[in-house]
Amino acid sequence: MEYQPTIGFEIHAELKTRTKMFCDSPNDPLENHPNINVCPVCMGHPGTLPVINKEAVKKVLLTGLALGGKVSQYSRFERKNYFYPDLPKGYQISQYQHPLVLGGEMTLPSSGKKIRITRIHLEEDTGRLVHDAGGFDARSERVSLVDFNRAGVPLMELVTQPDISSAEEAGDFAEEFRLVLRYLNVSEADMEKGQLRLEANVSLNMGTKVELKNINSFSALRRAIEYEIKRQEKLLKAGKIVCHETRGWDDNGQRTVLQRSKEESHDYRYFPEPDLPPVKPYEDEELNPEKLKSELPELPWQKRLRFIKEYNLRPEESAMLISDKNLSDFFEKTISELLEWVSSKNKARAVGTALNYLTSDLQGLVKEKELNWDELLVNPENFAELVKMINENSVSSRAAKDILRIMVEEGGDPSEIAQSRGLKQIGDESQLENSVKKVLEENPKAVADFKKGKLQSLQFLIGQIMRETKGAANPEVIRSLLTKIIERV
Repeated sequence: MEYQPTIGFEIHAELKTRTKMFCDSPNDPLENHPNINVCPVCMGHPGTLPVINKEAVKKVLLTGLALGGKVSQYSRFERKNYFYPDLPKGYQISQYQHPLVLGGEMTLPSSGKKIRITRIHLEEDTGRLVHDAGGFDARSERVSLVDFNRAGVPLMELVTQPDISSAEEAGDFAEEFRLVLRYLNVSEADMEKGQLRLEANVSLNMGTKVELKNINSFSALRRAIEYEIKRQEKLLKAGKIVCHETRGWDDNGQRTVLQRSKEESHDYRYFPEPDLPPVKPYEDEELNPEKLKSELPELPWQKRLRFIKEYNLRPEESAMLISDKNLSDFFEKTISELLEWVSSKNKARAVGTALNYLTSDLQGLVKEKELNWDELLVNPENFAELVKMINENSVSSRAAKDILRIMVEEGGDPSEIAQSRGLKQIGDESQLENSVKKVLEENPKAVADFKKGKLQSLQFLIGQIMRETKGAANPEVIRSLLTKIIERV
């Protein structure tokens, strides 16, 4: 019997706002000191009242509109009741019956398959538990500590239909959704910081589903789903049943492990939040969907197509650039500068050179130095000037790499660096003649071999001259000059 996987997502993303969801405590993911960004409201003290963060609502609506969802005329918050140490109120303010956005879809970039979205709603995040922190309690070697800095942070949840059929499709969907969040500037979506959390519901042949949690990377997501499909398949082939449960991903053991039996919605005893008014986006000037549509930026799939058309890139080149918004922005600003200097007939070559040096050399240096793009001392204007120098043969490819490293490490204008460090390419025959004659005198056998028709000897002599000039000589000029001088000898 063939088993067909059906996979759906529940994805949580912490929103990028100044304050928390229902209070004025800072929403600062970089705060390392525990229990600093807290107040009576997010700590659930008696008598306190929540106030809706309108900026968080706006970011959810923008996400919904970007994905083609329908903004609700009427939305409200509800209390989701459960007791856990990281939930200070004893309930979570969330949404259930009346979410902010219904429907929508997202197309997988790899296959063009459309994945339907069920809903997008808004809630508050929980605190953070730190387990096994021994040494803080003299009575026990194992304790759990709670940090409430995250409690109350705006949290968006997206739920999909079970339209995903494989681990690879699941990974593609998650990566594309993270791109959408970053292009909209609604979330940093950094999985290592817990700002993006993936929960996959996996079943075979639309049978009992198992929820997978504790997934901290896209590669872990793919491995967890692949393992779970095989685990369920093995159970069914043995005549056993698949239990409705929540399983975590054990990265060390490369397997899913049981966490708890799965709760149903009635277990949470949802009821309307009495302290918050309903949200009516169409009646609010700042939240009106028609106004928000005009604020939508260019989205990843739109930019991919434009880059292919406008810059004549291959689909895989465009996809690589779009996968990092900082990279694609830097590329486009670089090309904008370049096109002021190069003619239309040289555009393709200039774009190709810029793409090559950006995605290999510059990106490699960024990773090597562990830099963020906003820390980079190289700006698109200077990078474009370096590309222009390469295309004009005023610097060799070897010198260009050296100049770029200096720009990354010290900053500076590429033409000034080339001049001050002696890295400009020598293309004048009169400047190279002495170096050529010296190499010929030192290598009479290579000269004799070349005269006998051994072309590899010419390459050897060119290499020697490049070494003599420390890579500054233009190879084509050397080739021409060598041939002339040898013919005269």
